[in-house]
Amino acid sequence: MTDAFTAPGRFFRGNLHTHSTRSDGALEPAEVCRRYRDEGYDFIALTDHFIGLYNYPIVDTRPFRAPGFTTIPGAELHGGRQANDELWHILAVGLPADFAPPEAPHFRPVEGAESGAALAARARDAGAFVAVAHPQWSGLTLADARLIEAAHAVETYNHGCWAGCDRADGFAINDLLLSEGRRLHLVATDDAHFSEPDHFGGWVMVKAEENDPDALLAALKAGHHYASQGPEIRAVAITDKAVEVVCSPAVSVIVQGHGMAARAVHGLSMTRAAVPLERFRGSPWLRVTVVDKAGRRAWSNPYWV
Repeated sequence: MTDAFTAPGRFFRGNLHTHSTRSDGALEPAEVCRRYRDEGYDFIALTDHFIGLYNYPIVDTRPFRAPGFTTIPGAELHGGRQANDELWHILAVGLPADFAPPEAPHFRPVEGAESGAALAARARDAGAFVAVAHPQWSGLTLADARLIEAAHAVETYNHGCWAGCDRADGFAINDLLLSEGRRLHLVATDDAHFSEPDHFGGWVMVKAEENDPDALLAALKAGHHYASQGPEIRAVAITDKAVEVVCSPAVSVIVQGHGMAARAVHGLSMTRAAVPLERFRGSPWLRVTVVDKAGRRAWSNPYWV
């Protein structure tokens, strides 16, 4: 089984969810890209709101690429109606410039418009990496989430939703879908607007052979990435007895699985940990969380066992 840690290449740090003045962000696209580049990111996706109010933007960020820094086109798609009567928010990274807009003139649902599920499927068919955006902020129900069968991932940490409303979490929805057999990845993002402290707080580390949009997209779709607020995960190996993790210095290494299956190992400046497997014998999946002394976390993608 090839994962992020055994795939060829090296890790590239990127943000998959970012806004500019082309929708409701505070900074021009060029300045958004400059700030991420100067912060040490290898790539970003500018994902402005794809609605008529902003003329359905898919921003051409190619002029803002530089040596060691690239961009992936994308958008935050909107359409259909969730159970709470809110508009769907679907992250689409790698969207072609000619992607046809849905009927979404504003941030309110339109009767008879393309559903969120159909919109996500159309984006995936067009080549995009598709993620269910900020489930907690959106008030997403499990029944809602089940509808988006085309999703590659769930946005399980959203730094902007942490900063703006303390609703950053998507793990409950993610883990319930995993337990139903959905083979989803997870991502952490900023959802940066630069109007509050919503930037440089959550990212993906993508393993690819080069820092190229096509290579990064292929790696994202293959699950060759992990999510982080700061800690590094360097290896995960599953043996007959334990989940063995190599990481940057940590105080906790936690493994989670189906239902109540969870086990943690705690210590000081741990760079290796072996979490016993006995709690996970009945779990079809598991994932790893690494916590550093500042409370920042990194999260692996799920493993199917």
